[in-house]
Amino acid sequence: MTKNLIGLTGGIGTGKSTVANYLATVYNLPILDADIYARDAVSVGSPILLQIAAKYGQDMILNDGNLNRSKLGEIIFNSPEERHWVESLIHPYVRKCFDQAIKESSANTLILVIPLLFEANLQSLVNQIWVVSCSPQQQQQRLIARNNLTPEQAIARINSQLPIGEKIARADVVLDNSLTLESLLKQIDIAVCT
Repeated sequence: MTKNLIGLTGGIGTGKSTVANYLATVYNLPILDADIYARDAVSVGSPILLQIAAKYGQDMILNDGNLNRSKLGEIIFNSPEERHWVESLIHPYVRKCFDQAIKESSANTLILVIPLLFEANLQSLVNQIWVVSCSPQQQQQRLIARNNLTPEQAIARINSQLPIGEKIARADVVLDNSLTLESLLKQIDIAVCT
């Protein structure tokens, strides 16, 4: 039997985690998260972390051995070339993790949370694409509040991704998260039951 693999994506700060948490809690659906795999890719002592430090300097590694995310963020969100280099290391690792987790799962439906689904060209992993959207202004406000960023830093992160309109155009389901939480949850219920 073919598994139903739903790719959950959207722009940064659009509400993917809210949707994933609801699907896990209310519908008991297993969640596979690209962000968790990407963090694992650069874990203490990992080959990818060492490559990043070799390229950008040892101050990319904090005293506790972890990646200095804010320092790397300043580099990759201001230079498409550098972002592509880092992503070329991390995306294949993330893909391998997804392949393994899908193979090992006994669930019929899996939710794959992949913020960079299109950017990393991972559409072939899924048979349905759900895009969570909101206005760029809402994205910016949420990022500033959540990550303690300046407006410029928030805009750089938003602009580093495919425009939300392009993601919406390629979606099977669009979840509009520009209104209330209740409205978003109703849309999720409809999408699950369709």
